[in-house]
Amino acid sequence: MDKLAIVILNWNGVEMMRRFLPDVLKYSREHAVVYVADNGSTDDSLSMLTRDFPEVKQILLPCNYGFAEGYNQALQQVEAEYYLLLNSDVRVGEGWLRPMLEYMETHKKVAACQPKLLSVDAPEMFEYAGASGGFLDRYGYPFCRGRIFDTLEKDEGQYDDVCPIFWATGAAMLIRSNAYWEVGGLDGRFFAHMEEIDLCWRLRARGYGVVCVPDSCAWHVGGGTLPKENPRKTFLNFRNNLLMLYKNLPDSELKTVMRVRACLDAVAAFFFLLKGEWKSFVAVYQARRAYVQMRPDFVGDRAANAEARRLVKIPEQNSNSILRLYHLLGKKKFSQITFF
Repeated sequence: MDKLAIVILNWNGVEMMRRFLPDVLKYSREHAVVYVADNGSTDDSLSMLTRDFPEVKQILLPCNYGFAEGYNQALQQVEAEYYLLLNSDVRVGEGWLRPMLEYMETHKKVAACQPKLLSVDAPEMFEYAGASGGFLDRYGYPFCRGRIFDTLEKDEGQYDDVCPIFWATGAAMLIRSNAYWEVGGLDGRFFAHMEEIDLCWRLRARGYGVVCVPDSCAWHVGGGTLPKENPRKTFLNFRNNLLMLYKNLPDSELKTVMRVRACLDAVAAFFFLLKGEWKSFVAVYQARRAYVQMRPDFVGDRAANAEARRLVKIPEQNSNSILRLYHLLGKKKFSQITFF
């Protein structure tokens, strides 16, 4: 069994791998074996890997399973104490793995961690997908140390402490393999988006820790598969967020949160309409309809999560509404956010 397996899930990402895989190999050889799991690509990915990166181990999947199930299918074929899920559009540097590995080795109750995530195009800025660790508000809206909604902070060392977080970014998540499978892995029904938050919620509810280790650093392009304004992305984010809430919220909160979310989703749809984004307006309602249709399939998951839950109140879930704090009170930085 390997100590650490870096697994890059690829779908038609030949140009990203040409650009970023050399540094992954250069700066990870000391600690990790590198895999590329190919999600049924139709571009030149496999021939390029074989020709230019023969030391990379290949896992061939027969079709595009999406991010969540693609990783489940791939990781079933990897034997390692730790997995590191790494996007193909992430740049890494010298010494990037050691701080995370050393932290995990000395903190056995921590199941997963992430590096500080900065932008490839603006390296002084935090990156949207994870910044310096992810959090959640009471209505299911994610935010980060260094990023709230579309407001990105400049990295000035203000979030360089190791910090307990609610969720670690799926762009660069190091996780114990036994913990990954204990909680059921990523939820393949999500296909893509919100799946890492759902996974980390299950970990935290069972008493495991999730942290950001900023001494490790990586740089992310982001939006490589679906741009932020893509209606398909809107659909997946809204649908999966509702499914995640249904799966994980305790009974005492579920009805109230879902009633509020129905109102907030209607407001979000209205603002898409005001901006002339008709397809995203429709996507919100399609997402809510899909959630209702899929919900019966998640009844068993909800019961299993409730039975396994050790923490009802997770400290990294903000008891406030991040929408209210951000839009009404003008709290644009994580350092301005109060949790209670």
